[in-house]
Amino acid sequence: MGNKHISRDVKLAAIQLHNQGILSTLEILDCVGFSRHTFLYIQNLYHETGDVVSRPHNGLLVRHRPDRFLNELTTLLQENQFISAHYTTIHCELSRSSVSYKKLNKVAKERNEDLRADFM
Repeated sequence: MGNKHISRDVKLAAIQLHNQGILSTLEILDCVGFSRHTFLYIQNLYHETGDVVSRPHNGLLVRHRPDRFLNELTTLLQENQFISAHYTTIHCELSRSSVSYKKLNKVAKERNEDLRADFM
């Protein structure tokens, strides 16, 4: 079928039909027209987040303070969101979100006492 957009209403209806036992999974898939894999993904997302659509990560924390280091972001995630993530995971997600680290590289050099003195 391909990457076809499925509306939020159709996804919610499929989940509700399944949760209330009105139709079997095969009947639901036949009615809505998406794959079993997609249905299982939507069902898992609904159980984890309470919604059937994933919210994009907008990188607000990084855009607000782009001078933070990965270990600082790791600590903030742990303390404020109770999410434990390795700094390499955060780096991969930032790269996937097209957040550049060139600006951070310059800031990192300025935090180094010797390099900052050379810069001055």
